[in-house]
Amino acid sequence: MHKTELIAALDTDTLKAAENLIDRLEGSVKYFKVGSVLFTAAGPAAVDLVHRRGGKVFLDLKFHDIPNTVKGAVRHAAAMGVYSVSLHLSGGADMVKACADLEKRPKLWGITVLTSFDEYGLFRSGFRCGIDKTVRQLAALGLDNGADGVVCSPLEAERLKKFFGGRIKLVTPGIRPEARGDDQKRAVTPAAARAAGADYIVVGRPITAAPDPAAAAAEILEALK
Repeated sequence: MHKTELIAALDTDTLKAAENLIDRLEGSVKYFKVGSVLFTAAGPAAVDLVHRRGGKVFLDLKFHDIPNTVKGAVRHAAAMGVYSVSLHLSGGADMVKACADLEKRPKLWGITVLTSFDEYGLFRSGFRCGIDKTVRQLAALGLDNGADGVVCSPLEAERLKKFFGGRIKLVTPGIRPEARGDDQKRAVTPAAARAAGADYIVVGRPITAAPDPAAAAAEILEALK
């Protein structure tokens, strides 16, 4: 049976706030995203915090640079022991392959189109093929050059699973238990993401901003069953 894992986003401004959130989620969540907000505030200490509590880290710094630079960043991430890292597939085949060829490395999750984009926003950024085609093209580039998974909206997940079959692992942010009217343009519920074939869902504000983060996480996990 297909299983979808929950990754809780530690999008907090301080290490102490991240620690408090991990404490409240203890026993229910094992994957945690450390993104640019927390990492620029606390650095590798944020990764160490998750590891001390027995969790696995998705280091979501969205690497996008020349191949040698991104390769070096992924090498240092591997030394920190993170489970996975994100990199923009628009950085190109050579960039992805340079990271995939590292002897010891975390899982490489390639970003296609950010969930904050709608069709108009993507067009204004210079991409002229539309969201679906752009996502599919970037996913193919990632898979062909050694990426372990693809980050996409849940709205594209089902089509990618049908197109690539068992070759592809999908990481889907933009998860909202209910409509919130925020900056996520392409969002769906946890249950819909699972039904579409998501292997991991990344959830931030519906957990971190909830009055009871543990209860919010439990509700999401129940929806994933």
